[in-house]
Amino acid sequence: PPPTTARGLIGRIDIPRLGLSAIVIEGTSRTTLRHAVGHISGTALPGQSGNVGISGHRDTFFRPLRNIRRNDIIAVTTPLGEYRYRVVSTRIVNPHDIEVLDPGDNEVLTLVTCYPFYFVGAAPDRFIVRAERII
Repeated sequence: PPPTTARGLIGRIDIPRLGLSAIVIEGTSRTTLRHAVGHISGTALPGQSGNVGISGHRDTFFRPLRNIRRNDIIAVTTPLGEYRYRVVSTRIVNPHDIEVLDPGDNEVLTLVTCYPFYFVGAAPDRFIVRAERII
């Protein structure tokens, strides 16, 4: 099946404990991230083996990530079904540390946003949330 629907819609991401719910659209352009969170092109799609990368702005949709904890549940709902992930770690990296998106063999989800959360201007680092698929 095609990876996206009309207008690049992937689905919706929800983190119930944080009250976070956002639409996921293909790509990470300025326009996309102004209206939704973006699926990082070249990464797996939910339900596929590998690393699903999703990026969002720290001052809009991904602001609640500042309170995420290990074992929080993240649900990604697509036209093909719901995929649930459990948070295993968070870390802060340099923007050039793209190995956080390496595919690997398992189904994982990586959320990426700028850091620090309350920095004014272009933030110097990235906040990474890593979650593993649960069935």
